[in-house]
Amino acid sequence: MTSVDGTGALPPGSASDPVAEVAELLPDGLVVVGSDRRIHFANAEALRILDCDASALVGRTLADGLPLTDKYGRDWWAHTDPWNGLPSRPGHREKLLVAPRGQDVLVTARYLRSGSDHTVERVVLGLRDAEDRQRAERDQASVLSTVAHELRAPLTSVTGFTSSLLRRWDRFSDEQKRLMIETIESDATRLTRLITELLDISRLDSDSLNLRLGPVDLHALLTTHVVRYELGRSTGTVELRLGGRARDHGLPQMWADTDRLEQIFFNLIENGLLHGAGKVTVTLDRAGALGDAPESVVVEVEDEGDGIPPSDREKIFGRFWHGPSNASTGLGLYVVRGLVEAHGGSVHVSDGDSGGARFVVALPAGLPAVVGS
Repeated sequence: MTSVDGTGALPPGSASDPVAEVAELLPDGLVVVGSDRRIHFANAEALRILDCDASALVGRTLADGLPLTDKYGRDWWAHTDPWNGLPSRPGHREKLLVAPRGQDVLVTARYLRSGSDHTVERVVLGLRDAEDRQRAERDQASVLSTVAHELRAPLTSVTGFTSSLLRRWDRFSDEQKRLMIETIESDATRLTRLITELLDISRLDSDSLNLRLGPVDLHALLTTHVVRYELGRSTGTVELRLGGRARDHGLPQMWADTDRLEQIFFNLIENGLLHGAGKVTVTLDRAGALGDAPESVVVEVEDEGDGIPPSDREKIFGRFWHGPSNASTGLGLYVVRGLVEAHGGSVHVSDGDSGGARFVVALPAGLPAVVGS
């Protein structure tokens, strides 16, 4: 940037300058301060963020036109003092500061130096609205609160029952002891599942998820899983069916990670029982030309609830999305999609025959492309 006054910064009223025109196209606010410590330029986005007009900034000293304070209430320019201090300082990284009208602003500074003494000729400030970041932080805090609650509930049960058993062992009958130990086991399994999902989210986001692939009999796996699920619940029913093509021709061979498949279908069944009307139907079938690639195994998980509005059908697979009910952590379906896609498959949701939600998982048969990953 050049100027007619030799300060090395854009002078006031230089909107016709090509550099100023480019600055107006920036998505962030831009403020340029000259060696005289006066504000020489502010683009429209900076004026919007600071909620002021150009006359309140341009031509005024930095301390007068843009008095920023940190979270401790300190004068930011007196604290950082760009024109003094070590000559090697290039500026400062993004900081959350308080603007003159009390709004939070994210501010980045770059010190442009010249000469053998490295004199600061310009200070270039980048401004960003902090509202989106604060909203994301509030959402994150809400998620952490929900996860903490989900962890605390079974943990409270485990510690309560173990404490009672240790202190009053002789007072309980064998039947009572068995019930308490079964409850401890169930809650410990729930804790393990939640922690596993949190770890899986980290692995999925960092592309570090590893699958242990091997031949899988999906019908046997789902049968065992459904029976185990029925025995472990006092409410709700789960029915497993074979589709017409699977009954007539059997299922093709498939390779997958057995533990991950159990996790996928546990989450889908649990989701159906939680949001449905008490019954979940799981249908296992095959798709594609017989013996020809690409052939796939298809699993449909259908509940009898109210269904999912079309506008929300993509959102439900988002991380920590739990809908208006706030009845879960919002981890399950995000993990389901990640694990299915890691196997080279796909998952989507549609309307079921009974009006509820139908989740359709398609997994490739034969040796998948992810072998060796």
